[in-house]
Amino acid sequence: MADLEQTLGYRFVRPELLDQALTHSSQAREVESAQPLASKRTGDNEQLEFLGDAVLGLITTEDLFHRFPQFREGELSKLRAHLVSEKHLIRVAQTLELGHYLRLGRGEEKSGGRNKTALLVDALEAILGAMYVDSGLETVRRVVLEHIVSPELEIIARNGSSLPLNDYKSALQEKLQAMGRAQPAYVLVKERGPEHSKTFTVQARLLKADEPNDTELVGQAEGSTKKDAEQGAARQLLAYLDSPPADKRSRASGGGQMAKS
Repeated sequence: MADLEQTLGYRFVRPELLDQALTHSSQAREVESAQPLASKRTGDNEQLEFLGDAVLGLITTEDLFHRFPQFREGELSKLRAHLVSEKHLIRVAQTLELGHYLRLGRGEEKSGGRNKTALLVDALEAILGAMYVDSGLETVRRVVLEHIVSPELEIIARNGSSLPLNDYKSALQEKLQAMGRAQPAYVLVKERGPEHSKTFTVQARLLKADEPNDTELVGQAEGSTKKDAEQGAARQLLAYLDSPPADKRSRASGGGQMAKS
């Protein structure tokens, strides 16, 4: 634990919080079953993970808001979705070598739990939640910016891009949630080609805000995988939602379907 605290640059006032953040439910339930007469429930990291996820989202959103005042809401949503995505957080968790510190039950240990993406990401978020409980937002802010946000933004800048353009689905999901609108339906409409080289065509159907049973717009894209095609279709809907009202009316009146990409 001292090694992990040194890596984080923070020493817990209540070290039991860090211990709990690294305790998977499988370990907690094993301890309880071994002590059937104990009245106190053994803590695991699920509640701390829930809290840490919210703290991470707040700190990341606030930093992007101040760091990129020139970005529109859609651009900020894309960037935040990338920074808090499982795909990015697993790299951070691996860099911190969190797998070494996890407290797992025997079953999870045998099934390779120390290398499972979900367990590592949950532990990372639980640690952030534990730090927040231990000493407040500013301590967590430093760790989030130092280990999660700033290094990735530097990589993106070095690659010559101001935004990662690979997770449009998450950005679209966040944007629609913020608008209080229903999530789109992704529909596979066509697949062609041999098994080893298929092309998939997917539609993303945006429902009307005031008539949720009707479709406002359909984005359609092709890809070598269903996921790639879904990302392309989601990108079209994001572009539509970020467009001026006059453009929205024109596209919607033009049949409600956008061109393939």
